[in-house]
Amino acid sequence: MEDAYAKSVAEVLEAFGVDRTKGLSDSQVEQHAMLYGKNVLPQEESTPFWKLVLKQFDDLLVKILIAAAVVSFLLARLNGETGLTAFLEPSVIFMILAANAAVGVITETNAEKALEELRAYQADVATVLRNGCFSILPATELVPGDIVEVGVGCKVPADMRMVEMLSHQLRVDQAILTGESCSVAKELDSTSAMNAVYQDKTNILFSGTVVVAGRARAVVIGVGSNTAMGSIRDAMLRTEDEATPLKKKLDEFGTFLAKVIAGICILVWVVNIGHFRDPSHGGFLRGAIHYFKVAVALAVAAIPEGLPAVVTTCLALGTKRMARLNAIVRSLPSVETLGCTTVICSDKTGTLTTNMMSVSKVCVVRSVHQRPITDEYSISGTTFAPDGFIYDAGELQLEFPPQSPCLLHIAMCSALCNESTLQYNPDKKSYEKIGESTEVALRVLVEKVGLPGFDSMPSALNMLSKHERASYCNHYWENQFRKISVLDFSRDRKMMSVLCSRKQQEIMFSKGAPESVMARCTHILCNHDGSSVPLTMDIRNELEARFQSFAGKDTLRCLALALKRMPEGQQSLSYEDETNLTFIGLVGMLDPPREEVCDAVQSCMSAGIRVIVVTGDNKSTAESLCRQIGAFEHLDDFTGYSYTASEFEGLPPLERANALRRMVLFSRVEPSHKKMLVEALQSQNEVVAMTGDGVNDAPALKKADIGIAMGSGTAVAKSASDMVLADDNFATIVAAVAEGRAIYNNTKQFIRYMISSNIGEVVCIFVAAVLGMPDTLVPVQLLWVNLVTDGLPATAIGFNKPDGNIMTVKPRKVNEAVVSGWLFFRYLVIGAYVGLATIAGFVWWFVYSENGPRLPYSELVNFDSCSTRQTSYSCSIFEDRHPSTVSMTVLVVVEMFNALNNLSENQSLLVIHPWSNLWLVGSIILTMLLHMSVLYMEPLSALFSVSPLSLAEWKVVLYLSFPPGYPLYGYGDGRYFQKKLGIINFRIQQTEIDIDMKLDF
Repeated sequence: MEDAYAKSVAEVLEAFGVDRTKGLSDSQVEQHAMLYGKNVLPQEESTPFWKLVLKQFDDLLVKILIAAAVVSFLLARLNGETGLTAFLEPSVIFMILAANAAVGVITETNAEKALEELRAYQADVATVLRNGCFSILPATELVPGDIVEVGVGCKVPADMRMVEMLSHQLRVDQAILTGESCSVAKELDSTSAMNAVYQDKTNILFSGTVVVAGRARAVVIGVGSNTAMGSIRDAMLRTEDEATPLKKKLDEFGTFLAKVIAGICILVWVVNIGHFRDPSHGGFLRGAIHYFKVAVALAVAAIPEGLPAVVTTCLALGTKRMARLNAIVRSLPSVETLGCTTVICSDKTGTLTTNMMSVSKVCVVRSVHQRPITDEYSISGTTFAPDGFIYDAGELQLEFPPQSPCLLHIAMCSALCNESTLQYNPDKKSYEKIGESTEVALRVLVEKVGLPGFDSMPSALNMLSKHERASYCNHYWENQFRKISVLDFSRDRKMMSVLCSRKQQEIMFSKGAPESVMARCTHILCNHDGSSVPLTMDIRNELEARFQSFAGKDTLRCLALALKRMPEGQQSLSYEDETNLTFIGLVGMLDPPREEVCDAVQSCMSAGIRVIVVTGDNKSTAESLCRQIGAFEHLDDFTGYSYTASEFEGLPPLERANALRRMVLFSRVEPSHKKMLVEALQSQNEVVAMTGDGVNDAPALKKADIGIAMGSGTAVAKSASDMVLADDNFATIVAAVAEGRAIYNNTKQFIRYMISSNIGEVVCIFVAAVLGMPDTLVPVQLLWVNLVTDGLPATAIGFNKPDGNIMTVKPRKVNEAVVSGWLFFRYLVIGAYVGLATIAGFVWWFVYSENGPRLPYSELVNFDSCSTRQTSYSCSIFEDRHPSTVSMTVLVVVEMFNALNNLSENQSLLVIHPWSNLWLVGSIILTMLLHMSVLYMEPLSALFSVSPLSLAEWKVVLYLSFPPGYPLYGYGDGRYFQKKLGIINFRIQQTEIDIDMKLDF
């Protein structure tokens, strides 16, 4: 029943055919169960494991690699190869792909846990009226039309419409659904609000919320998926995971690379058609197979097999560093997404604020005989911890607050006129509340005021254990006074009173809405001397002005406190007793912003990142918070920057688009609005990070480019998020963004490094095939270079130090290519040199080496006809392992120099020294040791078809390998040359000016 909130109690009961005094009959229960279903969130079918595995191989480059591995194995078998040599290359490729697939499966499996966690917010049992009798039944057996009774501490078992109030009031904590910082008072009257959101439906109890005060009966109107919690589940199911910006760019690059590889492979095969009949191949078919094998080797060389593993490793290293910053990453790809985040949609309650009501200001009457009439105190401390100090108007700390009569009596009233509890949780190492947040805030104020009569009180309290300290002062007052009678809060009186006795004196303490309490006051307590004097109109006007300031400008939730001496021996209270009260003071409290949030918001703005505050609270309270944290940047008029959900939805499409570009605050929202906001921002090409901690945040967290949950938040929010802030600190996001940007920069560096290396391998094989030379490198050697000598330095590049200005530049654009423009040209040049240097080493050994045959170049490029001609050398010389060893070693060493060149994108080795990244230096040393072991250890040298090199051969290797390490290449984006060109132009212009001046003279 969707519109139950707009109907009267009688209309709702009639719609379900239920008697409020008897409940449903057994036959009605069966009928409604068949009609509406069970009160459970249906379990969504999880993706089969085999589908998750297959999904990981749905990538063009991966498919090419698999095809290359299969073809390589088949060709090896056709050539008669057996044992390890036939299986080595395919096996290594499949191992890499399997490891990468495992990471993907684990990541996707975690995403499905959010729906399971949602079930934890369903109640287990419910007190139900059926057949005229109350009974406790499993909550899953509830059906629409059931009459359910709820009380303090009950978890609401289904969506229900209030039908009867069994206490003066009913208050419900529905923060997990709406994000409201305070509990909500429920009522019986129907709601006439247009486009009502959850906060407007004050007669509806929502499934999963908790009753914090009062007792009532309600009729079930929605079960299972037809509840507010069910709508969140459906929203999460409809949300598809978006690929991260880096994943999209890698996919685009993979598609481009696949096309280039396919073209080159076909070209190599076609160019060599004329060589298919060469005698060395033993026939046309064998020649075709031989060059097809060359094309496959070219594909293996072109595809960076280690790229997925290295990307995963770099992201994993980043997550480890971020964990030390209290940012726990649940999805590896989301790490780099932080680097291009342009908008952070931050939940207010619990994220920007502490989600702990705290007294921040107190106003008392100082004296009626001198100005100023009132004293105002500010209280530090923003959590439930009893740590904080009281300061006067001059910002001087009060050493002994209980010496102030009004503060002393405020502490008494706050401790006694209170039904909540403050306790210390040793497991969570934090102070927790039981009951109303406003009452717990008063408990904390009592602890901060302290006790009278002890000069050593502040230090003595600090010596207590945290468990004792939680309520030490409160317990003191509760032991000093004996509670006799209580008048509960009611909506018409808007106040609560308690009758206490101490030493044969009866005193009534009262607290409530300022307008209600002050209307019943006839006297005031003076803070100057503790005297009680009549409340004059001037003083009343002054107090009302302070109240308006607290509630208006400061948007504080205000309570007035009062007392009254009662006749000796009185044992009960009535409403008539709440007259002729003595006003003690005015208390203002709020859900305070975290101390570090203001600086964090400013850092985001400096980094070009917008912060939009998203909250279920009312507009004025949220605007006050935004002003405190600097989100409005000192604006006086918030028009165009602050919208409620209903205001935003009422805008025409064009105005709505403009509002999105300026919006700072989005208030009075429900879960669907948060998701709508994320989608709208994404439609404007924004990269959106959404923070939150409640169940209500889960759909938006899942939809956002990166969802950030709070460590103290709900399990649902954590499971739907990509990252969890262990310390609930918004400032941690700023550090995480900086780390994300550094990770992306390093990711770009090692991608470029691997690409330039692979270009070199492609050039080597392609040029050798076109020139008609023997195979420069065999596939197993290429695989060794790609996996080991490329992989280790590429991974170490992930440890490059971030640039100093990383948080002062604007976020990168989503469509920014990983390799483009000048950088592509640079790495094309380097790659071409790597390939030509590798071939040069091969040619040098045949033509110039003292240990080689010293053949004419023409003989080398016509090696395939050697057996059909008379030669002065043996044709077996072309099977010697030395030339390919020289080529392979040149390829390895030149890539080590190239790795050093990737310490920075824009600076050379003259500026960024190699030892700035000791991991890279260590990986280069390890790579060379591994390569040496291949060259000089017999089993490995035979496996990789290499042989030991002499000192002369090593000299040639170093000569050919050194140029890519020349510092000039360090100026990666061309800014160095642009700067030099600018200086030259300036000097030319300056010379022309000098000449003109001389001529004029």
